[in-house]
Amino acid sequence: MSELILHHYDASPFSEKVRLMFGLKGLAWRSVIQPSIMPKPDLTPLTGGYRRAPVMQSGADVYCDTQVILAEIEARTGGSSGGAGYAVNFWADRLFFAASVPIIFGEMGDAVPEAFITDREKLSGRPFDLAAMKAASGVMKQQWRAQGGWIDRAVAAQPFLDGDKPGLSDIAAYMNVWFVATFTPTVGEALMSGLANLQGWRERVAAIGQGQRAEMSTAEALDAAREAEPAPPPPHDLADPLGLSPGAAVMVHADDYGRDPIKGTLVAANPERIVVARDDPLLGRLHVHFPRAGYVAHAA
Repeated sequence: MSELILHHYDASPFSEKVRLMFGLKGLAWRSVIQPSIMPKPDLTPLTGGYRRAPVMQSGADVYCDTQVILAEIEARTGGSSGGAGYAVNFWADRLFFAASVPIIFGEMGDAVPEAFITDREKLSGRPFDLAAMKAASGVMKQQWRAQGGWIDRAVAAQPFLDGDKPGLSDIAAYMNVWFVATFTPTVGEALMSGLANLQGWRERVAAIGQGQRAEMSTAEALDAAREAEPAPPPPHDLADPLGLSPGAAVMVHADDYGRDPIKGTLVAANPERIVVARDDPLLGRLHVHFPRAGYVAHAA
């Protein structure tokens, strides 16, 4: 089995989930640092145009979005590839993250580089309005603390959201706690004030660590893809609502932001993921994996 390569950058909150999952599973992994903004010339050849962080690679198989990355890690380590933890992950990515972003950038204000603002406007397709985020910050702090309170109550009688041992729910929910506490520590401490269970849980999750990280260059990662063949795909679901058979030309994109369409040939589609084959002129045949929840697929 090819080694796991994470294309990420250290400040990425979504990447923090995957780094923690490596720690939870006690895995060794390779770290490839990618730019936080475009261009990403050593990433998009692997993905076909997908630009969000993180991306996980295993040889010629490429995994886009944490929903499918976490599922793949679980599958490789004998864990569950479904269940309530993925619903928690979806909540953390959407509702909880939506409260975190205006809090952080409303506080950071003028410290945000113009290049970052321009990049995120292109990514989202709408203005990256720091003044609006600052104005919304008060409301979002209320929303953030309410959702933090859910965690606080859930771990009142048990050490982790999934019970006596940490699991996917903890990894997913921790992302926004880490994000706010890391980049706006004073605000983070205020939002968690009085939520002693949340504070204790935060410390326990952080103690999981990030596994055995070893750095890797972008050139080495591209070589690993070039020298490998894709692994056998998952079974195709004949009842999949997409209604297409393997071999059909398809297009896949996110349904929220970063909607760059990725075109290829359908390999397999099932309730968890869709796998698309691409032939890159320099890297050869690649299989790119996307989650179904939060992504749209249709005939190209």
